[in-house]
Amino acid sequence: MRLEKGNLVAKLAETPADLARAQELRHLCFMAARGMCRPGGRDVDGYDASSDHVLIEDAAGRPVACFRLAVMAPTGIEQSYSAQFYDLSRLTRFPGMVMELGRFCLHPSVPDPDALRLSWAMIAKLVDAHQIALLFGCTSFPGADPGLHSQALAHLAAHHLAPSAYAPGVRAGAVTLPQSATDPRRALAQMPPLLRSYLGMGGWVSDHAVIDTDLDTLHVFTGLEVARISPARARALRAIAG
Repeated sequence: MRLEKGNLVAKLAETPADLARAQELRHLCFMAARGMCRPGGRDVDGYDASSDHVLIEDAAGRPVACFRLAVMAPTGIEQSYSAQFYDLSRLTRFPGMVMELGRFCLHPSVPDPDALRLSWAMIAKLVDAHQIALLFGCTSFPGADPGLHSQALAHLAAHHLAPSAYAPGVRAGAVTLPQSATDPRRALAQMPPLLRSYLGMGGWVSDHAVIDTDLDTLHVFTGLEVARISPARARALRAIAG
């Protein structure tokens, strides 16, 4: 599976070398801000082997974005990466196949909006191929201190909480989203681009965040019901996907 937009190409990783380049980009993105990036370092965990991986490359073949995905029936959702941090038992009753997205990275020195658009086009192609009804995952804010993201978290609490039927429960290390007034522009500016995309298509989040000390991030569980995506947005993504 392969897509092109401008000078960028999206493709599924097919070889160990492809996976290694995705893991190296993840290491760069997660560790550079902490001053812990090392040449040839990789971000690796036990979920890589059971996932598919997507690389977005430039014309020279350098990875500028990547993410991984796992397709499953909803009854298997409690074995997902996200289930380490959230009680997802309510989602086991979701009507339809689900796909977990994770480890999404954009190269810090290559801020190309086309990389995000092409990533979503690839996701749209995979959604259609596997007849996915729900996308989900942990969306990370850089920096584990909740105070760094107070405006964004309060905005999520006020406007984007999960439907009660599917709301994730608390496991451990939870930080309740603050209930306070927000400046919407500041709130959106604090949000990762991927989360803004989710919300723009009708996505929702958990009512609490979790601190990940290993990656120095704060994350919220994020869900997007495919049926809630507007027809115009779906057509736009499928147009890029061909």
